[in-house]
Order: sequence, then structure tokens, then C-alpha cells
Amino acid sequence: MSQAVPIAITITVRYFASIREALGTGSETLSTEADTVGALREELIARGGAAAEALAPGKAVRMALNQVLCDAGAAIRQGDEVAFFPPVTGG
Repeated sequence: MSQAVPIAITITVRYFASIREALGTGSETLSTEADTVGALREELIARGGAAAEALAPGKAVRMALNQVLCDAGAAIRQGDEVAFFPPVTGG
């Protein structure tokens, strides 16, 4: 049996509030082999630097897929939009 080769997809990643400030950008288009939002977060953390700190596993980070809140297991596909943002409180 042959091993499946991961296929890279192109997605848009958006960052909001303190995460956007830490990374110095509000969005980016990137090629990824991640198949879930959680795997994408791990891939971004692996870049190191500000991304590793802002998206660290211990940090409270909300995630959305195509503008709908989701959990780390949400599957991502070609052309999707994934957003990361800190929890928001009313006031």
C-alpha cells in the first residue's frame, strides 16, 4: 500500500485584537498541509517567534472557520478562511 501524500491547500488566515498586534498583520494567505484548524494552529506555532507566543497551547484563543466559531477539529479545505482571536468580553 502506498502512503498518501499530503496535498497543500491555499487558505486565508485572519488575526484579530491582541493576536493581530503581536503578529503585526491582520491577515495572510498561506499554503498549508494542515487538515484541521487545530493542525493549522500547531503549524503556525511551529514557525516560532511572535506566532508561537500568541497562539501557544496554553493561551485562550478562539477560532472561526468561514466566519463561524469552531473547535480545533474543524476540517479546513481549499479556499477557506480561518480566524484566530482572543476571547472577547462584553462591557
